[in-house]
Amino acid sequence: MKTLPFEIAETAHALRKAFDRRACGHGVTRAQWKVLFRLERQPGLRQIELADMLDVEPITLSRIVDRLEEAGLVERLADPSDRRAWRLHITAQARPLVEKLHAIADEMIAEAFAGIDPRDIEITRKVLGRARENASHAALLNRASNQ
Repeated sequence: MKTLPFEIAETAHALRKAFDRRACGHGVTRAQWKVLFRLERQPGLRQIELADMLDVEPITLSRIVDRLEEAGLVERLADPSDRRAWRLHITAQARPLVEKLHAIADEMIAEAFAGIDPRDIEITRKVLGRARENASHAALLNRASNQ
């Protein structure tokens, strides 16, 4: 059991590296495609929220968003409830690129999970989901007890 978290991390790392190799042909870095994918799923995030979700410093995210904005792939819109904040959205120009990246991801996932019984994949998904829930719950309890 001690090596399971390491194996999960190594598998995630291998999948990200495989995707990076394919995505770089489309001119996007890992940091950029992670931003694009997250904003596609959750449009209108504030920069600070997105930085937290991606586990990067706000200034680092700001630079990534600057580059994506210069390329016409992301736009910053003023937050109507906080004039200091920006809401982030992918642009119509970004949609074809995001679709290509999804196609790359689908192909890569099909290759990575080839020969694995779909029932095993579903069990793995459920187990990992439960582990995430347990870890989040434990973190909340730990934080509350430290206050």
